[in-house]
Amino acid sequence: MSNKFSTLPRKLTITMWDFSWYTMTLPGEPYHDLEARFKEAVDRGYNTIRICAMPFLLFTAEGKRPGPLHFGSLGAVGQRTRWYNCRGGAVLDGHAHLLELFRQAKAHNCYIMLSSWEYQQSPSFLAHPALRDELAAIAPEDRCMAIARSMDQLIRYVKNAGYGEQIVYAELHNEVEFGQLTAVGTEQGISPSYVPGLVQAVRPYVEEAVGFLRTAHPDLLITASYTLNEAYPKAYLPDNFEVAHFHLYIKGVLNELTAAAGLEDESVFPNEFVRSMLRDDAPPFSEWQLPPGQEWRMEGNPVGLRLIYLHDWADPVKWDLFLYDKYGQHKIAMLEKADTRLEEAHEWAQQHGIPVVIGEGYVGYTPLHAGFEEGPVGKFIAEYALRKGIALGFWGMTLCSNCAPHHPFWDDIEWQRKWNAAILQHSVE
Repeated sequence: MSNKFSTLPRKLTITMWDFSWYTMTLPGEPYHDLEARFKEAVDRGYNTIRICAMPFLLFTAEGKRPGPLHFGSLGAVGQRTRWYNCRGGAVLDGHAHLLELFRQAKAHNCYIMLSSWEYQQSPSFLAHPALRDELAAIAPEDRCMAIARSMDQLIRYVKNAGYGEQIVYAELHNEVEFGQLTAVGTEQGISPSYVPGLVQAVRPYVEEAVGFLRTAHPDLLITASYTLNEAYPKAYLPDNFEVAHFHLYIKGVLNELTAAAGLEDESVFPNEFVRSMLRDDAPPFSEWQLPPGQEWRMEGNPVGLRLIYLHDWADPVKWDLFLYDKYGQHKIAMLEKADTRLEEAHEWAQQHGIPVVIGEGYVGYTPLHAGFEEGPVGKFIAEYALRKGIALGFWGMTLCSNCAPHHPFWDDIEWQRKWNAAILQHSVE
């Protein structure tokens, strides 16, 4: 490995604070007190915090944007989901909040993994649509470079404040193949569901943007984030990454549930299966909407209102019972998918002489109060993936996307300590 690794941890234990670290900052919300959250993270064995650094929200290609950020919410929508359940109403000095994050990282001997969710979810939580509109107005072929230029300014800002050594690496964007960066492919007629075509279409633009950041910051590791969720040739990925950063959502049994819900068919949602899963007090889907004039919040957001409705109003017990009942039919295929996709990532990274990091995983997106992923089966799947990654010598692993201060799994302290220690010691029982 290059000398860029000389001051970085031998292994990364990652907790993902995504965009919640700036959308949930009001008194009583998880990230009102960053110092307390860092103390908890270190106590659980983490040394790396992965965030949407909001580069475009904070910086233009020339420097800082003026003024504070004003945040909203989806109103009553999303309050029993993960990530979408912020209260809204905060007025935040985003630049100061960013530097406080880095100040606490340095004080607690932690590192920050920079990313961006700005062509996906994060603009949904702004109080006003101006910045979202500005992002959407950028021509698809220019979007990667727009994020790169803002990320460049953010990195310069962090370095000038004396915290550059706390950046473990920078990702151009989160999950490139899902979100509005892929418009370069869909405008060519590629189906939004055809992942190999989208990965291939966006490649030159990602490669250009990563190259720009590598030139601007030769002292830092630069990459972009992709998933291992769907099959696609890894040869379609850019060749200039310095870290093979992947996410692995195995789904399996979860796909059976979402398929039964008919989320792709607007004409029949909610279908009979969905109605059978709902809480007794669930409102009709037709009456459960964003506040008037707020429809822009979900434009371009890859999650969609139908899935959020299901998460908000599904009875968590019914949800978990369905997954437990059906899991046995999917178990072998789910474990085989973990083996295959992690081995593919390892092989591609070896060919490029770069380390592998798994930054998100492992079952999939579940309601806030559902316990399947935090329960015995979810932990078994996570542990299976962790053992595999440790055996393959991956540089960094997340224990689970839900192991963060804004999820109930954060309270399972001993499990996190155990598996972070296993990663750091590069050993499994």
